[in-house]
Amino acid sequence: MAENGEEKLLAVARHIAKTLGHNDNMADDILQIFSNFDGRFSREKMADDDRRNSAALELTLKSLERQISQYVAADQPIWSDSADSAAFLDAVDDLIATIRDWAPMAGDKSVGACLVRAEDLMQQTMFRLEDEFRTLVERGGESLELSRAFRSESNGNLSFDSGAEDDEDEEGVIGDGEEHQIPTAQPITDYDIVIDALPSGTINDLHEIAKRMVAAGFGKECSHVYSSCRREFLEESLSRLGLQKLSIDEVQKMPWQDLEDEIERWIKAANVSLRILFPSERRLVDRVFYGLSSAADLSFMEVCRGSTIQILNFTDAVAIGSRSPERLFKVLDVFETMRDLMPEFDSVFSNQYCLFLRNEAITIWKRLGEAIRGIFMELENLISRDPAKTPVPGGGLHPITRYVMNYLRAACRSRQTLEQVFEDNAGAPHQSKVDDRASSSSMSVQMAWIMELLESNLEAKSKIYRDSALCYVFMMNNGRYIVQKVKDSELGSLLGDDWIRKHSAKVRQYHVNYQRSSWNKVLGVLKLESGSLAPNAAVKSMKEKLKLFNIYFDEICKNQTNWVIFDEQLRDELRISLTKILLPAYQSFVGRFQNVPEIGRHDKYIKYESDDIEARINDLFQGSRGSGGGRK
Repeated sequence: MAENGEEKLLAVARHIAKTLGHNDNMADDILQIFSNFDGRFSREKMADDDRRNSAALELTLKSLERQISQYVAADQPIWSDSADSAAFLDAVDDLIATIRDWAPMAGDKSVGACLVRAEDLMQQTMFRLEDEFRTLVERGGESLELSRAFRSESNGNLSFDSGAEDDEDEEGVIGDGEEHQIPTAQPITDYDIVIDALPSGTINDLHEIAKRMVAAGFGKECSHVYSSCRREFLEESLSRLGLQKLSIDEVQKMPWQDLEDEIERWIKAANVSLRILFPSERRLVDRVFYGLSSAADLSFMEVCRGSTIQILNFTDAVAIGSRSPERLFKVLDVFETMRDLMPEFDSVFSNQYCLFLRNEAITIWKRLGEAIRGIFMELENLISRDPAKTPVPGGGLHPITRYVMNYLRAACRSRQTLEQVFEDNAGAPHQSKVDDRASSSSMSVQMAWIMELLESNLEAKSKIYRDSALCYVFMMNNGRYIVQKVKDSELGSLLGDDWIRKHSAKVRQYHVNYQRSSWNKVLGVLKLESGSLAPNAAVKSMKEKLKLFNIYFDEICKNQTNWVIFDEQLRDELRISLTKILLPAYQSFVGRFQNVPEIGRHDKYIKYESDDIEARINDLFQGSRGSGGGRK
């Protein structure tokens, strides 16, 4: 023990001299000073020690070269025999320790030359360990029955089975009899599934190799060979899930129907990746690189980076793609999937190497929100630009009314998501254009704005009708449809009772305006003139009025029979209302007419009985083909 201590003391003295001396002469001078204080530092003593140390290192190195070379040159995998692998690892440990212990004396020429040989031997050793590591990963994956973890179905989907039955085998002891164990990560809670892609024995062997490679300064090389193997597994898994490797440009050029199918596959692949595949890879890498956190984090990033970028690139392509309104619902699906997976992005990609993946996911998720808002802007433009060219026959429902209302009703099924999207854009310019809604959500303001645009567009379209009465029928039909669609959907709670009351009142006003513009002249001829007219003049006036009534009534009934009121209740209300205002006036006029004796025979002047009037009114608004009378 004392002799060993003296050797170390001499080695330190020699190291100090070499470090402080700018050349060999200065180093010798420093050693001469040391020898004046202690005879052990004499030039002769130091020279003898140098020769002994160099010889010892040479002997050790030759022994290690003999041991290691036989394994490095072996044709068969070293880890095919547990005794060989243990002996090889022991030799690697000795080589690492030798280089570490002798490194301080590298300034000595003979020691330095030996260390160069040792480093060359280490390089060869690490190359062989890389090959062994790769072989273990590849063969380990082949030897494990992955069919119990997943199976490829005929439609290309990937269904996963729980590997819980193997829990007892998952905790492998590291090395030969060491007391500590590699910790086993807990399965994710949302998907109670974990894929063990490698057997526990293989994981322990990989861990032993990783420890040596990291200790020798080859940690990055170890991470690289590990990640190159595991990347293939993830890529194959995504392929089996049906997710294609598509560039952003290819996604954007894809026909919409094909893209819809691809989005469905993407949703499945993203969920399986973030909830099952990536956590399983994190669990595996933590076991292989247990106690080597930096290497574990780097390896995990390199394993998952390609697959994650593939998932995110597809998402980004959807986000920056067309803003066509029909794309809303699939974009919402992608947005909701990304939102629901954000906790997984946060937990799985939390280390320093993976932060850029998590940040990119957040950026693309926000871009999807921008895309959804852009789609609604395009819907606004579609409504505003829809031309007022050809009137809908019979004043029926306009296609844009059906489209917009059914679109908004379907959109409101994702109300929670849309509220989140619009809240992120609070303060949009159109919010100041609608009614004061300080207490309303951003989504309710958005819906109110679209309704206002639709109403303005319909008013412009109503003006192309030459008959003002038909203009009011058109507005009544479309207004009634809008109110009904609002009342029986989430739109009602978004727009509020006041909005419904206000627009219901508008429909009633259209009803009143229709009656005035269409029937006032009919009612006008049934009014009896007050004052004293000569009997002959009174008779003539009444005959003329009755004649005009018949003409007006026939004309209105002929025209309005083909007009349409789509809503049965509204149609009945309108007929009843017309009957109530027209029939009493007609009966009163006819009663007075029949009481005038100078008229003579009345039947040749009275074309309609009261029942006939009512029957003709009930024939109104029957519509015709293409009149837009159907309600959907």
